[in-house]
Amino acid sequence: MRMLLLAVVVLAAANTLVNRLGPDLYVPVCVTTAAALVLIARRAGITWDELGLGRASARRGLRWGLLLAGAVVLVYLVALALPFTREAFQDERVAELSGGQLVYRVLVRVPFGTVLLEEIAFRGVLWAMMRRRWGASWATAVSSGLFGLWHIQPSRGLTGSNAAAEAVFGTGGTGVALSVAAAVGGTALAGVVFCELRRRSGSLIPPVALHCALNSAGYALAWAVGRWWGE
Repeated sequence: MRMLLLAVVVLAAANTLVNRLGPDLYVPVCVTTAAALVLIARRAGITWDELGLGRASARRGLRWGLLLAGAVVLVYLVALALPFTREAFQDERVAELSGGQLVYRVLVRVPFGTVLLEEIAFRGVLWAMMRRRWGASWATAVSSGLFGLWHIQPSRGLTGSNAAAEAVFGTGGTGVALSVAAAVGGTALAGVVFCELRRRSGSLIPPVALHCALNSAGYALAWAVGRWWGE
């Protein structure tokens, strides 16, 4: 139990750091935190297979991951082609990125920062430690709830930068509160899906692939829409 609490404390500290430090330190902090969490889990006796990092399930996980990533790209392209869903891709924070910044965001920050830490933490270390103690259902529920809370800070500026979020929730304090609550609830539900993928495949590869495709492809298309609308 002490090692589980230690992992939660380390993750809470990382959440504060990644939301307050400059972008140059984001990836190093995420990578360092992910490594520290793995060390904590291994010290607690969690095996590589329990973490979803075992060799036995890697091939199956890779197959699932490729299918999931392809499905995400297909759904995004359909949404982009439809005028009434295209607005969801309008994000000022992404539209203002240069080409080089976009490449860094898509190929470095998302996979080696956001996705690496979040999947190692919530579907790897915390899920495995909780599953051993309380079973898979409780592990999924608690880790997914924590995953939702993890997104409180980054979702606070959503209504000010995303046209679709502003249209749905409005502006001002109430709009921000509603958008944050929706983001927490939505990411918690996404966490349940990620946990189930990890449970069924026995590997972290499927949730990593899905998570990375959702974020990286989303950034790329939001940037493209921002440039198109700008013209």
